[in-house]
Amino acid sequence: MNVTIKDVAKLAKVSPSTVSRVIANNPRISDETKQVVNDAMKKLKYRPNAIARSLANRKTNILGIIIPNSDENLFKNPFFINVLRGISIYSQKSGYHIMYTYSKNEEEEMNYLKEYIYSNLVDGIILLTAVENDPLIQYLKEEDFPFSVIGRPEISEGVLWVDNDNFKAMYDVVNYLISKGNSEIGFIGGPQKFVFSTDRLEGYKMALGARGYQFKNELIVHTEGFDMNNGYLACEKIFESSRPTAIATTDDLLAFGVRKYLDEKELIDVKVTGFNNIPVNEFQKPSITSVDINSECLGYSAAKLLISKLNDKKMINNHLIVETKLVERD
Repeated sequence: MNVTIKDVAKLAKVSPSTVSRVIANNPRISDETKQVVNDAMKKLKYRPNAIARSLANRKTNILGIIIPNSDENLFKNPFFINVLRGISIYSQKSGYHIMYTYSKNEEEEMNYLKEYIYSNLVDGIILLTAVENDPLIQYLKEEDFPFSVIGRPEISEGVLWVDNDNFKAMYDVVNYLISKGNSEIGFIGGPQKFVFSTDRLEGYKMALGARGYQFKNELIVHTEGFDMNNGYLACEKIFESSRPTAIATTDDLLAFGVRKYLDEKELIDVKVTGFNNIPVNEFQKPSITSVDINSECLGYSAAKLLISKLNDKKMINNHLIVETKLVERD
């Protein structure tokens, strides 16, 4: 036989509404009463109905996550895995669960977003990327729905966001390559719609200029995605008209594609750098110098910002900058 709130109330000698308030951790209930009710629930092995609680409190304690990738590509890029791990760690310790969906294009992203909001499925949403003229961010602001973003939005007013200093990270990469005797440095970036892609490109250009070198358009290629094949094709395009001594990429998977092209053409003297410092990086032959963006911390911090807002905690800043580290290898 299922134990009900009335059973708990009878044993604790309080009203059913008092039991409900104890379950909801209402501050108006004394600690003494809370202890009596909790003892009764423990004795009767009563477990509050999570769905019923969410309906009563208008809270689900669930965060919605929209992943801008198909499930096939998701598991090819460890960045998202590490970010989700960080989100999960903070969410779980704060009493929240996560619900996520995959999307293949912007239309699907918007549909999932509306479903989350209008179905009252989640208390808040975490976006894993920020793009130029981001329609998701604009929509969430218009709806005044709680959310946070991994990535610096173009317009940050009224937005909770977490990111690296992508400009400085790439600036440091180029300085590192120049210190190794390179002046002809190629740049392979992802789609320019991503704000971090443009930030890293600016860091590349400014680092060259600060050392007295001019960037060359023929050494800059933007890809359609972050994978080995795109890296391979981008490297091939650069070498059609140029002969750089180093190539800076904005993702380790792009760097792996570059390395594959260089190995096939026996261009063993060209240095390659990546971004994200994914675990398999160190097992590449030769291993690749990469920027560790601490992706798990990005996810952890995005969840922390959002949950703090949901719990009405006083917030000094609307954003957090996660430090990066250049990991030098072969």
